[in-house]
Amino acid sequence: MTDDSNKENAIHPSKTDELGRDDFHSRLREVLSKFKSTNAFATASGVSPSGLNRLLDGGYPTLPILISLAKAGGVSVEWLATGNVSSEAEKRKDIVVASGSTVVDVQGNEVDLNEFVFVPRYNVNASAGYGAWNDDETPMFTVSFRRYWVTNHLKADPSNLSVISVYGDSMEGVLNDKDIILVNHSDRDPREGIYVLRVDGQLLVKRVQRLPGAQLRVTSTNPAYEPFTINLNNVPSDFDIVGKVVWYGRVV
Repeated sequence: MTDDSNKENAIHPSKTDELGRDDFHSRLREVLSKFKSTNAFATASGVSPSGLNRLLDGGYPTLPILISLAKAGGVSVEWLATGNVSSEAEKRKDIVVASGSTVVDVQGNEVDLNEFVFVPRYNVNASAGYGAWNDDETPMFTVSFRRYWVTNHLKADPSNLSVISVYGDSMEGVLNDKDIILVNHSDRDPREGIYVLRVDGQLLVKRVQRLPGAQLRVTSTNPAYEPFTINLNNVPSDFDIVGKVVWYGRVV
């Protein structure tokens, strides 16, 4: 998650009004009121909960963070930063002021934001030994999923999800190069399935199978990649289970 407490290059969108209230922070709290909790807003915007709390306590965001907050809250960047709404934007109806709880789709139909969760998309790859997972990685943007699908079909907490890319051909035929995958970071006790693993500081996406004797067999669909086994009673220090792959997307 990103640390938006950095005052360098931070946007100072507003001054205090005659009552001593800070306009930007009032608007930020107004956007926050759309969400069930601060953590829910943090997840939707891809900002760390601690970073969002620092903003709420009086900090100011950088421009990328301001954009992420506005996008997650369904408001315009201009409104969040200044309190103003351009007439041209109002004509296009492609923004929502803070008093609303919906946005519109490309055909102008209202969409209820509460029906969706916004999962951070990281510029991280996982496959044939490429890409290190960095817990401080800043999301590029968010990917929306239906809340009902996430909670009722995946049985997952949205705050434990992230989206990353697949690199290479180790899982070709199941997960191809440049596919995007949804990872559930709360599922780190694998029985059988496809998981993202950290080995020697690199990310691998592999099929795993629990064997008798606390052995975890790790295989690829591409026979060019040799399988290996991890003893779960004596896990190497350079091995970690990042999470289970629960969905993938592909460009045809």
